[in-house]
Amino acid sequence: MATIRDVAKLAGVSVATISRYLNKNGYVNEDTKLKVQQAIKTLQYEPNAIARGLAGRKTGTIALIFPDITNPFFAELARAVEDVARMYGYTVILCNSDNQADKEQTYIKVLKQRYVDGILFASYNLRSDDVEALKNEKIPLVILDRAPRDASCSVVSSKHLEGAQMAVQHLMDVGCKKIAHIYGPQETVTGRERFIGYEQSVKHLPWYSPSLVEPGHFRVDGGMAAVENLMQRHPDIDGIFAGNDMMAIGALKKLQRMGLSVPDQVALVGFDGIDLTLIVEPEITTVAQPIYDMGMLSTRLLIKKIEGDIQEEQTHLFDVNLITRGSTERKRTDE
Repeated sequence: MATIRDVAKLAGVSVATISRYLNKNGYVNEDTKLKVQQAIKTLQYEPNAIARGLAGRKTGTIALIFPDITNPFFAELARAVEDVARMYGYTVILCNSDNQADKEQTYIKVLKQRYVDGILFASYNLRSDDVEALKNEKIPLVILDRAPRDASCSVVSSKHLEGAQMAVQHLMDVGCKKIAHIYGPQETVTGRERFIGYEQSVKHLPWYSPSLVEPGHFRVDGGMAAVENLMQRHPDIDGIFAGNDMMAIGALKKLQRMGLSVPDQVALVGFDGIDLTLIVEPEITTVAQPIYDMGMLSTRLLIKKIEGDIQEEQTHLFDVNLITRGSTERKRTDE
């Protein structure tokens, strides 16, 4: 395999000249350009992206760090990120952290060593000091959907609080008299705002109790465990708002195992709009985020930061949409 020194020797120029030509970071006259181009073609030389990155701090790569590859929400995000990155000539490195903070820290360290041009975070574990450290090292980043609280950074997300209020209002509209909430990690804006949206909707009602909320950790098994605990405390619960669709799927599974009919005895609403909510029976009513659009915008925003087109931090919030399905389709009963 030809090296940059082989190209320099054949073209009759210095290695530094070849480097200036490849990285486009200095003057090379037209005659020399032709010689270099011919030498590259003759030797079938392919520049090493990492080596070029060491010289020019640009490798044409971005990274996406996400917590759970089994959640279809992140699969659709990744697809959008890759589609847009390819349009702009970038390659994407996908990093699944398994929701482990130490694994995520390892990824950040490795990505710095590989001189990635920027990082997209769809993370539960990213800390405010991580954000500041990356900014100090001039590594562009964009937070996708799950920003750490009090961090100063560009964020692409959706209207979680409003979506939670829509979900609870829908449950009340179909006749639910006692609504519980299965919530996600409260250290994330996502989990916190959906919790607040639920609480603001019901805290003034006579049936409300703080014991009507239970953590589900944004996982299927978390949703199952939460339902068991909630129904033990409040057997008369007739509506559940789950803070994401994975927890809603777990809640549905557990309710059915307990012999409770959905929606006739317990109506159920999730949040995100992933396709898995269409596979289960009954299909789950959900507050849908525009997942693909969020992935596209966050990638464009990151690339603009990498290329110096924007400097200031920005926040973009997408609208959400309630999609009603079988898990809440029941006749409203009169009091």
